[in-house]
Amino acid sequence: MRYAYESLGASSNTAIFLLFATLIGSIFNIPITELPPERVASHHAVDFFGMRYAVPGVSHGKGTMLAVNVGAVIPTLVSFYLLIKRELRAKALVATAVVAFVIHWIADLVPGLGIAVPVFVPVVVTAIVAMILSREEAAPLAYIAGSLGTLIGADLTNLDKVRGLGAPVASIGGAGTFDGIFLTAILAVLLASSYTRPRSAHVG
Repeated sequence: MRYAYESLGASSNTAIFLLFATLIGSIFNIPITELPPERVASHHAVDFFGMRYAVPGVSHGKGTMLAVNVGAVIPTLVSFYLLIKRELRAKALVATAVVAFVIHWIADLVPGLGIAVPVFVPVVVTAIVAMILSREEAAPLAYIAGSLGTLIGADLTNLDKVRGLGAPVASIGGAGTFDGIFLTAILAVLLASSYTRPRSAHVG
């Protein structure tokens, strides 16, 4: 994992700091707001003179706390730094859009938990897209697309569905999405950097 950060141009000390800060930050969620309880339609059966009738009823679920995961904030900030530092705005926009589309398509909405993202398909897609757009800048492109693409495709484009999942906390960039952001970015960088020559520039 440290090698992955170093392939982005970070020094060894900066790589270790980013790694531990991201992992430790994933433990914490910053509450933003609480979504109102959702009315859930339910049915129960009533026997009446030998006949069974389905009677509709309405129950009120608990509100869902909307929060931001600290662990996802760091990859997002690093992505914007790389985007500006490496001047990858156009290519990063294309790569992020493709990854976000794929992840939105395969993201799994898990009732009571939140949004889960499978890892290996996004990793391969991210690495391939990054290498197609730029062999020399494949590593930073993979990190940007893996981080922002997962955040957008899994969480931000599914915010309208979190109330229906019945989860007590909907953490943007947390739970299964954090695994997607962290692992997709890191593994895609490793995969992409294996096809590019190492850079001598250091950041931090």
